[in-house]
Amino acid sequence: MWVFCLRFYKKPLKFVLIGGWAAYIWTKTHKSKDIDLVIEGFEDLSYLKKEYDLRKNDSLKKYEIKLEEIDIDVYAPFFSKLAIPPEDILSLSTTVEGIRVATPEALLVLKQGAEIDRSSSIKGEKDRIDIMTLLLHSEVDFNAYRELLLKYNLNHFEERLRSMVANFKDTKHIALNPRELKLRKKEIIERLRKTTKNYS
Repeated sequence: MWVFCLRFYKKPLKFVLIGGWAAYIWTKTHKSKDIDLVIEGFEDLSYLKKEYDLRKNDSLKKYEIKLEEIDIDVYAPFFSKLAIPPEDILSLSTTVEGIRVATPEALLVLKQGAEIDRSSSIKGEKDRIDIMTLLLHSEVDFNAYRELLLKYNLNHFEERLRSMVANFKDTKHIALNPRELKLRKKEIIERLRKTTKNYS
């Protein structure tokens, strides 16, 4: 993945990394097989069409590249449908280890959107693990998270997140014992409660 992304950075391609690899950059916990990118505009799309076998997926509102065993999903401004519009994600990013990546708060919202869409699938379970690792191993600003929910009319995400945290029991993938997980979940829910109170 690093070779792929860094190679992109040497080209006239501007993108923001989202999805599982973005979660890994912030948490250093679980790597992902596939890559998810938000590109800046038409020039980037033209470059990808020229250099790769880029396929348009109209039903899922994204573009796709298959590179060896890696699936790359490409989301374009004013075309793709994500919990946060792709054109807005561009400004909700920062550079980490040479890669432009969505902020933890934006990534949390995006991951929640993906989890809702595929909650009963294996990928939905991976989304829940990524969400918990973001909450446990990165500095999520819940005030900034709440602002995003208000801006994009996603207030229901907060209650779903609280429920997800309360019911999460998979200690295997987050390197915590049951007691540690219980204490950390209580802490996260309390932080969410305080944030909600600030906006009520």
